[in-house]
Amino acid sequence: MSVDTILTLLQSHGIRPTSGRILVARALAQAERPLTMSELEQRLVTMDKSGVFRTLTLFRAHHMVHSIDSGEGTRYELCRADAHGEDNDRHVHFHCVKCQRTICLPEVPAPVVELPDGFQQEATNCVVEGVCPSCAHHHPVSHNHNA
Repeated sequence: MSVDTILTLLQSHGIRPTSGRILVARALAQAERPLTMSELEQRLVTMDKSGVFRTLTLFRAHHMVHSIDSGEGTRYELCRADAHGEDNDRHVHFHCVKCQRTICLPEVPAPVVELPDGFQQEATNCVVEGVCPSCAHHHPVSHNHNA
């Protein structure tokens, strides 16, 4: 993702571009999967931990990132929502119990949950656990029931 694209993304979400915000957005954009805070810090050695945390908090408040509570802690990914008003990019994530990767599945929408009166939804966190195709291919499950 180019710096111009990142600048446009930040502005479309109502976020003033700063060098730190651009760095965090670029690291998330270049990642092949959602990142933990620790993984993000390792990629951004020029930023301190509190700066990364404040930036992620700001991005969450403006619907620019999703936080995913997976089997390995909270992970963050860029949100593909149109703007900062509402998160229209709610989708499922898959956590592989073999390789411990959390994979974004943007083509699989998160189920809609109808809440009782008085409840206000702020986020949807849908993580499916199982075995990813790569692990299933390398470690096929045995269906021998005579053991």
